[in-house]
Amino acid sequence: MNKVVLIGRPTKQPELKYTPGTGTPVCTMTLAVERPYSKDGQKEADFIPVVIWGKPAENTANYVGKGKLVAVSGRIQTRSYDAKDGSKRYVTEVVAEDVQFLEWSTNSTNNSIDNSVYDEMTPVDDGQMPF
Repeated sequence: MNKVVLIGRPTKQPELKYTPGTGTPVCTMTLAVERPYSKDGQKEADFIPVVIWGKPAENTANYVGKGKLVAVSGRIQTRSYDAKDGSKRYVTEVVAEDVQFLEWSTNSTNNSIDNSVYDEMTPVDDGQMPF
C-alpha cells in the first residue's frame, strides 16, 4: 500500500501550470512539515514536494497561500529524468489525491475570500440539537 498523509505549510505560493496539448491543470508546491521532536530546542521540518492534478490543482493555487496550513493525502512517487548536462536526476514527490484547506488565504493574488459573511452569521442554539 502506498499512502501518505501530511499536514504542513507551503514554503511559497503554489505554482499552477497547464500541460501542453491537453491543458490539464497541475499545481506544485513544497510543503514544510514539522517533525514531532526538536533538536537542541530548535524545531525541525522536512520539505516535501507535492504535485496536484486537475480541479484540485486550480483550487489549491487559488485558495492556498504561503504559510497557510494544508492537509494532503496521496501517494509517494519516484521518477527520473536526464538533465541538460547529461546527468540522471531522481525525484521523489507526493502526488496528492486529496487536499484539505485548514487555513484560508484571505490575501491571495488570484482570488480573495470575503470573510465578512461570517461576521453577519448568528449562532443558533434552540436546545433541540441532538449533539
